[in-house]
Amino acid sequence: MRTVRDDDGRTYLLVKQSSESSLVRDPATGAETHVPNDELEPAGGTDPLAAAARAVPEPTRRVLTVARSERALGLLCELRERGPLPVRAILTDYDLCESDVHGLCTEFRAAGLLTEAEIGGERGYALTDDGEAGVDALRD
Repeated sequence: MRTVRDDDGRTYLLVKQSSESSLVRDPATGAETHVPNDELEPAGGTDPLAAAARAVPEPTRRVLTVARSERALGLLCELRERGPLPVRAILTDYDLCESDVHGLCTEFRAAGLLTEAEIGGERGYALTDDGEAGVDALRD
């Protein structure tokens, strides 16, 4: 499968091509349509599987790509369930060492899923709106 781009810059997955038109699928919606070939060009550098992944909402894709273990995903789920947590609670309640918490939270913050927060006068972490949306979509 290849990716193509139309005159407006939208990226599609090329499903089938004939001499005059091509059947393309919008990766975000799954809708298929015929487009004249002269309105399409190859979308060089756009991986078809990465384009197909756009069917999943962007915050959820971030959760899936950043939370690479059940423990990492579980931490995001717990922050969604319990709300912002102080670092001290994360360390004691989940049997994580300080370097694990720091590593996970750094990755989550870089992905825009987590933000630093002050909870009861202590440093801690809270999910961002995107973090909540990503976890909620997986839990539904």
